[in-house]
Amino acid sequence: MREQQQQKPDNSRVITRLLASVVLMFAFGFALVPLYEKFCEVTGFNGRTTNTAAAASDGSVIDTSRLVTVEFHTRVNRGLPWEFESEMRRIQLHPGETKVVNFTAKNRTGRDMTGQALPSVSPGEAAPYLLKTECFCFQNQPLAAGDTAVMPMQFYIDPDIPNHIRTFTLSYMMYDMTEAAAKGRVVVDTSE
Repeated sequence: MREQQQQKPDNSRVITRLLASVVLMFAFGFALVPLYEKFCEVTGFNGRTTNTAAAASDGSVIDTSRLVTVEFHTRVNRGLPWEFESEMRRIQLHPGETKVVNFTAKNRTGRDMTGQALPSVSPGEAAPYLLKTECFCFQNQPLAAGDTAVMPMQFYIDPDIPNHIRTFTLSYMMYDMTEAAAKGRVVVDTSE
């Protein structure tokens, strides 16, 4: 009988510790996403680019001794019935040279919708060297039913890009942000 009484406090301690562990693991799981996003933003890891405009290149530092090829890839997230593509699949430019590439989005539905394009660069090492001075990805893109929009992206490659990076891919994934926009929330960078 005494043994049973002594085991009750031990069992309750174990249960309390297990419950505390579960709560801490759950909280840690939620904290991982914002921590990972911040890590990617700071380091350029996982090909994330910043969603803020870079200072425009003055064109005084253009490395004409080499060319970098930027390939463009566009996708639409499941559930967003839009067409989304770039006007060109690839472009070559000298580091420091400013270029503009237009992207087209078409709302194929009978209702007004809002989209948000999130960028990523592969290999991720090139992400910090892609400097966008103007980009549709900086804000939500509302499109009326059946409308098409031409959305420019103006950018340049930092002349300090490592010599071994000769080609990289800039991918955009377009997400449906209609509900968030209707609630007055501007959602930028839910990622990369």
